[in-house]
Amino acid sequence: MSERPTSPLTAPRRPRPLVLTAIVVAGAMLLFSLFTSLWTSKLWFSMLGYAEVFSTLVWTRILLFAVFGLAMALIVGGNLAIAFRLRPMYVMRSPEQASLERYRQVIAPRHRSLIVIVSAIVGIFAGASGAGQWRTFLLWKDQVPFGKTDPFFGKDISFFVFSMPWWHFLVDFVMTALILALLATLLMHYVFAGLRLQSEGRKFTRGAQAQVCVLLAVLALVKAFDYWLDRFDLTTQQHSLFTGMNYTSHNALLPSRNILIAIAIICALLFLTTLVRQSWLLPGVGVALFALSSVLIGMIWPALVQRFQVKPNEPDKESSFIAANIKATRDAFQLDDTSVTEYKAATSLSEKQRQADAASLPGIRLLDPMLVSDAFEQLQQVRGYYSVPGVLDVDRYTIDGRERDLIVAAREMNINGIPDGGNWANQHTVYTHGYGIVAAYGNQRDAADRPVATDGEPVWAEEDIPPQGKLSQLGDGYNPAIYFGEQSPQYSVVGKAKGGKDVELDIPQGSGKPGESKTNTYDGKDGVSIGGLFHQLLYATKFGDANLLLSSRVNENSKILYDRSPRERVQKVAPWLTIDSDALPSVVDGRIVWILDGYTTSDHYPQSQKRSLQEMTSDAINPRSAYATLPTDQINYMRNAVKATVDAYDGTVTLYAWDEKDPVLKTWRKVFPGVVKDRSAISPDLLAHMRYPEDMFKVQRTMLASYHVEDAKTFYEKTDKWNVPRDPTLKVPRNQPPYRLSVATKSGGKPVFSLTSVYVPSGKDNLASFIAVGADASDPTTYGKFDILRLPDNTQIEGPQQIANRLSNDPKVADRLRAFKQADAEVKYGNLLTLPVGGGLLYVQPLYTMRSGGTGNYPVLRFVLVSFGKEVGIGSTLGEALNDVLGETTPTTDTPPDNVPDVSSGSGKLDKGALRLLQQADAKFAAADKALKAGDLAGYARSVDEARDLVRRAMGR
Repeated sequence: MSERPTSPLTAPRRPRPLVLTAIVVAGAMLLFSLFTSLWTSKLWFSMLGYAEVFSTLVWTRILLFAVFGLAMALIVGGNLAIAFRLRPMYVMRSPEQASLERYRQVIAPRHRSLIVIVSAIVGIFAGASGAGQWRTFLLWKDQVPFGKTDPFFGKDISFFVFSMPWWHFLVDFVMTALILALLATLLMHYVFAGLRLQSEGRKFTRGAQAQVCVLLAVLALVKAFDYWLDRFDLTTQQHSLFTGMNYTSHNALLPSRNILIAIAIICALLFLTTLVRQSWLLPGVGVALFALSSVLIGMIWPALVQRFQVKPNEPDKESSFIAANIKATRDAFQLDDTSVTEYKAATSLSEKQRQADAASLPGIRLLDPMLVSDAFEQLQQVRGYYSVPGVLDVDRYTIDGRERDLIVAAREMNINGIPDGGNWANQHTVYTHGYGIVAAYGNQRDAADRPVATDGEPVWAEEDIPPQGKLSQLGDGYNPAIYFGEQSPQYSVVGKAKGGKDVELDIPQGSGKPGESKTNTYDGKDGVSIGGLFHQLLYATKFGDANLLLSSRVNENSKILYDRSPRERVQKVAPWLTIDSDALPSVVDGRIVWILDGYTTSDHYPQSQKRSLQEMTSDAINPRSAYATLPTDQINYMRNAVKATVDAYDGTVTLYAWDEKDPVLKTWRKVFPGVVKDRSAISPDLLAHMRYPEDMFKVQRTMLASYHVEDAKTFYEKTDKWNVPRDPTLKVPRNQPPYRLSVATKSGGKPVFSLTSVYVPSGKDNLASFIAVGADASDPTTYGKFDILRLPDNTQIEGPQQIANRLSNDPKVADRLRAFKQADAEVKYGNLLTLPVGGGLLYVQPLYTMRSGGTGNYPVLRFVLVSFGKEVGIGSTLGEALNDVLGETTPTTDTPPDNVPDVSSGSGKLDKGALRLLQQADAKFAAADKALKAGDLAGYARSVDEARDLVRRAMGR
């Protein structure tokens, strides 16, 4: 019989050459884009000296992609091939089979190609899923023991943290592969008549039934193993009361999992009986038993136990499990090093008490890092193309032999401020870097720790371009250029232009000294050479910018700087860390470096409470903390494992092990040997600027709100649960941020640089306690140690919200602000600080005013508000405000640097302290005369103001 000719209307059309060309070009572009991303990443890591990190990550992902992709392809493709081979040679005629015949005719001649295509598709998806598990795999492969066991299974905690996630992934992968293989096998058998749904007799052929039953038996065995793993998941299961094993889990869910394991194994054996017997009766009974048991034993029984045994006696039934949760949580979040002190909270403050705690007063930071950013911008920006962050940092420096809290900011490049927007050459080759650190004393006192009159403007410790002040004098060879910062341009091309010309703007015109160079050329370590055409093409593709190929500014001397944010750089070289949201710019050993903190986290620590990391770290300053690299936002283990630095000039990233006992860090150091340096490698100068990290404190602060309670009964009753108060300066409900202050938690004690916060009782606004943690990393006796001052339950002490209302509505405050409000000045309330003074809690709040309308406005510190007990004080300085609270009529200033006692002789003669102040004033007047003769009007005015202040202080004696 001759073959029927193909109709011209149905004949396949050849693809047009243009379409084929477009497909080839699109594919080539996609491949080149993927190659560009991979190769430029390799260049970046190699340039930084972290090539081994890149190679480990790439080869691990390739290995996982290949193994899991191949495994999925073999399982699915192999079963498809077996199903095709087991197809019946003779197909009985029926309407069902007649409708499937056309599909058989299409598939049969092409079955190999189709099986390969299907296998490749599922293999690619499975490989991508496997490659994404590189963290889980590496932690499992190189795990180290915790040296602690869980209270219910007696297994080392490393099993839960490192092994369980990997075993769960393997089980989920195998179950997915088996289910896909089963579905594909059933479809193949259905098409080729191995499965006949409409047949009145046997539904399966013998071969099809055997293959399906074997797959179901293996699936049942894997499910049995999954139930075995689920037993250990009970230690991290979340309940309404707490996370971990509870009474119902231990006495109902755990036994039910053991029973279901046995039933799943029995089901697997029953499926295998069909290899001998052709009946589905026994497997059907097994499946029915399994389904019924899953409902009765796995769901209904635990629900009945919870309802009728636990609920009526919940405090008693859950007591031991709550105790285990408290112990594990305090260990997982390092809450054990906490001292809770009963604090009487005096409501009156005498001058004697104030003098006893006078050492703490200079540490009260009056400048609000959230408000003074505009003042830094307007007074120290110098040019529109420089900028500082919206929220500034607090750092510690030793200045003239005294430790001082400074508000600091890096003066970074702001591309949006380039005149007229700038062209490509200006944006990427001229305006390449910021310049210097800007710093102001945190409490408006000068280098000698004396109060100064500056009309509310910051008192600069480091200012201007070129830098002048205390920080630029630290170390030799100070380089103020900031090529790597939080606001750096996306990329910059650096290096001399044609003819060896410097083109990068270094010091703005008019800012330098006569004859000083205004341009420079970057010569740091960072930067990938793009002198060759190949690298230019790569980076033109990466950034989508053809100017990298066409501009004459890109030549054989050129290097390209990119990925310049300190947090981004640390995250790339250590992708297994969670990086703190705040990077601190500091001058260390004569260089500007960014200091960051890295955390190791887990959500598998047994019995520890799970909480959202984003919720715990979000507050008024950082309302939406995001940690995109974390596998999950829910964590129940956290360590400040690493301190990191990024050199602001050459981009060098250095990682230091901080918590060297952390098993998670130990594991990652096995994975990436040599990447993290020992803690002993931290220089003393660097250590002096390392601080307790804010995000770690926020997490611990949140957990301590509940877990300061160690008694299971009290924890259950929630009678002593605290909350972090809302920030009273904001209209939106956000947590009050922690504040860095130098405070003494014990009366007469030495002030300690600390992170501080307060608690209010759950559902109330009054104060429950004050909390501080030592934040100076160079002081091991105080660093990381928590002090909680617990207020009496029978004493009503106003909390931040109540105090804020009292301060804003006080008649004295309203009277002092009336003139400013009548002049349409905007009043801004600064951070409301709380600190222990005189056996009570002193609230201090700076108050700023800002001219309304116009441009170039910035807040000016006008007053300091103070509240102690029921009294409110206001003054131009902290000393005046404290005197107002004490009811003193004679304004005094804070203790002079030599700590001369305030003693009156009573004989009409000057006491020694007043005499010394007048002698200092005389020296200042002499300095003023000298400055006037030299034509230094600014120096003259400054010396006269200082002399007058000294005279006022002497008269006050």
